[in-house]
Amino acid sequence: MLIAGPWFAPMMLDEPGHGRYVSGELYQVDPATLAKLDRLEAVGRPGNFRKRIRITPKGFGPSCDAFAYFKARFLAYPVHTAYLASYADRRFVPPWRR
Repeated sequence: MLIAGPWFAPMMLDEPGHGRYVSGELYQVDPATLAKLDRLEAVGRPGNFRKRIRITPKGFGPSCDAFAYFKARFLAYPVHTAYLASYADRRFVPPWRR
């Protein structure tokens, strides 16, 4: 994950072997909520996609599959940070402030 683009957005890139392990939260959602998240993440527009990944809990519990949202490298311009393991940047510009 890195912070990139004109709006300082957190972006995960699907580039195995590059970057860092990312920590985050896991949620179970119904199909309607998943569709809303897909719209929010612009799935279906060039360079925006959802992919099933294998996750491993930090503390305890079994590994499981989950969906994660990714951006293509061409959307990550300009890049504002090195690779990050967690999101703590406060520069993101939300859509209603653009």
